[in-house]
Amino acid sequence: MIKARRNILQLLGATALTAIGFGSTVTEASAADVTLRLHQFLPAQANVPKNIFEPWMAKIQEESGGRIEFQHFPAMQLGGKPPELIDQAIDGVADIVWTLPGYTPGRFPRTEVFELPFTMTNAEATSRSFWQLAEETMLDQDFKDVKVLGLWVHGPGLIHSKNPIASIDDLNGVKLRAPTRVTNQMFSELGATAIGMPIPAVPEALSKGVIDATVIPWEVTGALKINELVENHTTFGEDSLYTSTFVLAMNKDRWDALPDDLKAIIDANSGEEFSAFAGKQMQMDDAGPRDAAIGMGATIIELSPDQVATWKEAAAPVAETWIAEMDKNGLDGTGLRARALELIEANTK
Repeated sequence: MIKARRNILQLLGATALTAIGFGSTVTEASAADVTLRLHQFLPAQANVPKNIFEPWMAKIQEESGGRIEFQHFPAMQLGGKPPELIDQAIDGVADIVWTLPGYTPGRFPRTEVFELPFTMTNAEATSRSFWQLAEETMLDQDFKDVKVLGLWVHGPGLIHSKNPIASIDDLNGVKLRAPTRVTNQMFSELGATAIGMPIPAVPEALSKGVIDATVIPWEVTGALKINELVENHTTFGEDSLYTSTFVLAMNKDRWDALPDDLKAIIDANSGEEFSAFAGKQMQMDDAGPRDAAIGMGATIIELSPDQVATWKEAAAPVAETWIAEMDKNGLDGTGLRARALELIEANTK
């Protein structure tokens, strides 16, 4: 076992490596026909690894009769930074990765249509719409270099800040972390100093004053201890200020090498239904951290419908600019926007 671990460390050039999660034990001999390494950026105790990946891996292993097993490497344990994850899947450093397309601006332009301000209704419906639109326009374009297993979005995005933010004017001079190109454009349009960074960097940036505020969904605030770093949380009623898109992607050569019966098992646990489940689960996991923040005495700023309408009006140029940019680049931004909204409306219960 020690020898096997050393070989992995030498191969990846990492200084330390501990496999955590379901099926993560590294052994020199295994009963499984296939061992797949899943690499992602959140700690193992976060909601997404705990409530989405671990059940998903367990189900596939069970349905394969143990012929497939997984090694789960959370918190970037295989090395690199979150924006490098998609290339790790392409290059085979990991067999499967979970990441944000928005961490590599410009590479997955069509996915941004779901990140535009006040576009999402709920995460389940929007995730289902994301997969459906991807089948129509993205799998053979944006994601042609990987085998896509899932595409989803998180629950309603909101603002977590050191000082209260209720009006758009309150954003002036605020150094605010946003996750993607579209969200950075939106907050720049609204008057903040937008700073892009992957989510693992947020706690340190808040504690050191690099940023004054961040936008993330409730579900991940607990794992990152955001509630201990800021006291104010601005919500937008029944609307969602923004959401981010995610992709669970597999190395194509690794996929092609699988026997057909094992491919069928993975396919049966991937795709539209899995994407809808993952989005729904992320939004369900908003409740615990939100309740914890309230219990800690946090200030929840609930904007009225009239206030939300003001934010919508101010953010509208972001979508208009995006559509024009995509149209100019030959990507039919007009059609993508219309189709995304159509699918979201149809899938929203």
